[in-house]
This record gives sequence, structure tokens and C-alpha cells, in this order.
Amino acid sequence: MTIQCDLAIIGGGIAGYTAAIKAAQAGKKVIVVEKEKLGGTCLHKGCIPSKALLRSAEVYATMRKADTYGIHVEEGAISLDFPKVQRRKENTVEGLYKGLQYLMRKHNITVMQGSGRVIGPSIFSPKSGSVAVELPDGEMETIVPTNLIIATGSRPRSLPGLEPKQGEIMSSDEALTMDELPESILIVGGGVIGVEWASMLIDFGVEVTLIEAASRLLPGEDAEASAELTKQLRRRGVRILTGIQLKLDTYTYNDGQASITADTADGPVILNAERLLVSVGRQANVEEIGLENTDVRVEKGVIRVNGYFQTNEPHIYAIGDVNGGLQLAHAAAHEGIVAVDHMLGGKEQAPDHSRVPRAIYSKPELASIGLTEDEARKQGHDIKVGKVPFQAIGKAHVLGETDGFAKVIADAKTNDVLGVHLIGPHATDLLSEASLAMLLNATPWEVGQVIHPHPTLSEVLGEAMLEVHGNSLAF
Repeated sequence: MTIQCDLAIIGGGIAGYTAAIKAAQAGKKVIVVEKEKLGGTCLHKGCIPSKALLRSAEVYATMRKADTYGIHVEEGAISLDFPKVQRRKENTVEGLYKGLQYLMRKHNITVMQGSGRVIGPSIFSPKSGSVAVELPDGEMETIVPTNLIIATGSRPRSLPGLEPKQGEIMSSDEALTMDELPESILIVGGGVIGVEWASMLIDFGVEVTLIEAASRLLPGEDAEASAELTKQLRRRGVRILTGIQLKLDTYTYNDGQASITADTADGPVILNAERLLVSVGRQANVEEIGLENTDVRVEKGVIRVNGYFQTNEPHIYAIGDVNGGLQLAHAAAHEGIVAVDHMLGGKEQAPDHSRVPRAIYSKPELASIGLTEDEARKQGHDIKVGKVPFQAIGKAHVLGETDGFAKVIADAKTNDVLGVHLIGPHATDLLSEASLAMLLNATPWEVGQVIHPHPTLSEVLGEAMLEVHGNSLAF
């Protein structure tokens, strides 16, 4: 059967479904092809389930220090029911999944479950871009769209010899479905995913070792923020080793213990744990989707696109992780909006990466936008820095969470805000003010003139903006 439509989208993750809604709002007939479940990695294997687990870990850790807040809990009265933690996570995901299905119905978007492959010029169309869909029952459908979006996402990257193995080695996918917590875990990779899992599992009472090949955790973030997070994780009991290289051929698993040797600056060290979690990034899903039938160019494992997310074939777009940009859900969603806007005749290109906010949901949280201090200096900026600790903010004391700071980097000549870095309580919720400031090209003085309600954590950003010129009233 052949189906005509204005837009077909292969992949129903946040990039794909956002693009679908945007196009449907413009009156276009849209078909989304998804081989698993609508919502993709973010809803089912990433953002939402991991944050649900982090919330449970946060509550558990808070209850164990309830006496700090004047609440007495009998010794042994608090216990962790991890299967129930997992059920809460699943219920959270399921509720959002139902909401997403409703949105598809509301906008008259057809969702076709099956595996989609792009086909070349054929009897259906003189140009490539039609989609052959294999349905779960083995039947085939052919979609002939005016435009096609590829939004197939990514999957966890593995290391040779450390591929996921039941009961031993996990990626973040398998970690989300653990039936029970291990006594100890070795997390390979100190990027965003590794840091979040380390923070979560130490709160759940797991013995955590976190290793990173680079000289510090979160090498893409500001050095001061990275150092602060490392200090706080170590204070909570996480063993952190940086500048470390695993000898992959030494991995063994015996008597319920994984063991692997690593080279460090001080010589080789043997690392042992009940489980391994490998979090060394993600790789784009470009295989088995029919790209060989098109002129779409794949370079270094990702689809090459222009500023409107068009591939070499102008009617075929690629958005989200598959194009090698920022692997962030909100970035992927925005790419879907830009791509559809271009199809409709718009001219807005995607913002450069320095305008895309980044959020890390560890404890303390870390959130940032724009350039780090090192990046700003390397680009030749003469900079001014305003930095104010949460220790100076009343609401942080009320919460009992005074670690961390807000840091603003500005150009000394133009007074432009170049970067904002927050580490501390609810940092991810505070960052949007900085995102708006950079969108509007506001100066630190202008943001500092905003009246922030007291007592709130948001005051820290206003004070850091004022401190760029040495004018903080709180520090």
C-alpha cells in the first residue's frame, strides 16, 4: 500500500515528535515511523527515567539526614525498596507516554510502528526519500512524502571487550532496568551520564568508583565548576580517578566480581567491583535505514547537514543525535522546529552551540550556557568574571544546600555575556534566565537590574551579574 503525505519522519523521539507537531500545526499531513515506542530514548531510556531514579535517590539521602532539619527518625526505620523505586520510574514514563500519544491524536499525526528504510528513485517517486516500512506482522507499507526527516537518534557507545553482558557489564540502557542494586560499581566515563549515575548510586548506598580518561571530570564544562563537582562527589564518598587508561584485555569476572587493570600516573592499578557501567558517549543510528540508497552523506558516523538541517538532498533533513550536533534533548527538539520552519519557507537557522543550555542532574546540579572561562580566553576575549557562592544566598541556607556558585563571564570591551555557569541547588532550573539574557543580548548590568524575589535561589544569578563589575550586594 502506498501512502502520500507532506512530511514523513523516521524516528519518534523528541526530535521527531516535536517536528511532527510543528508541521501538523501548519496544516501538514504527517506520518511518524517508530520501530519501538513513541518518545524515543529521552522518554524511555534517558532523560525521564534517569531523573525519576535521581529523585528517589535524592529523597532517600534527605531522609537519612532528617535530623539535620529537626526531624527524628528511629534508627533502622528508613529502608530502600528498590523495586518500588523502579515502579515509580515506570509509572512516570507511562504517564508521559500516554500524554504524548494524546498529542499525536490531537494533531492528527499518524504514528506507524515499524522499521523504516529510505528508498531511492522508484516507481513511487522519481527522487529518493520515500520510506519502506516493515510492520510488526511482516507486512510492508510505502510512504511517499514531499519532505523527509531522519531522526533516528543514537545508542550507547561500547568499548571492545566491555560490551553489555547480563549480570556484569551495563550501558545506561541496562542500568535503568536493574532489578536490584549492586554492592559496588565501577563507572567508566566521567562525562554527563557517568557523573549522574555516580551521584545517584552513592545516594542509594552503592560503593562507587568513577574513572575518566581526561584530566578531570566533565572536560567540556568550566574547570572551576568541574573541580567543585569533583570535590562534592568525593565528599559524599565517590572514589574518582582521572587521567586513567583501561587495559581492556585484562577484564575478568569471577565469583561475582569484575576486575580490570588501568594505567595511572602512579602506575597500574587493579579496579574491582560487582558491576561495570560503561558510559563513554553515544553513537548515531545511521545503519540499516537505507542511506545507501540516497546521496545523503555520512561523515565520521553522523549525517552531514547545513544550518537548516538539510542533507545533500534538500528535501531530506536530519535532526537530533543522528547529525552529530549537541546530544541534548532540548537541542534536538529545537532542531526539529528549525527544520520544519525551513520547509515552510522560514529562514531561521539553528543557534550556534554557545546559545544552547546544558544541564547535569547530579548533586549538586551543574548548568551552563555559552563559553567556559578557558574557551573565552583562547578565543581572544578580554574578560571580566563575576562569581558569587550560594553561601551568600539566604534560600540556600534555608534548604541546607550552600555548596556551589554562580559564575558569569563577560567581555570587558563589549560587555556581552559570554558564558554563565551554575553549580548548586536547582541549578538546572535557574539557567533559563541566563539563556534569555543571552538571546536578548543583555549585559550583566541589565540582568543585575532585574528584581529577584527574596528569598529565592534565583538571587545568586543576579548577584553574579552585578559582581562582574564588583557590585554584588550579597558577597
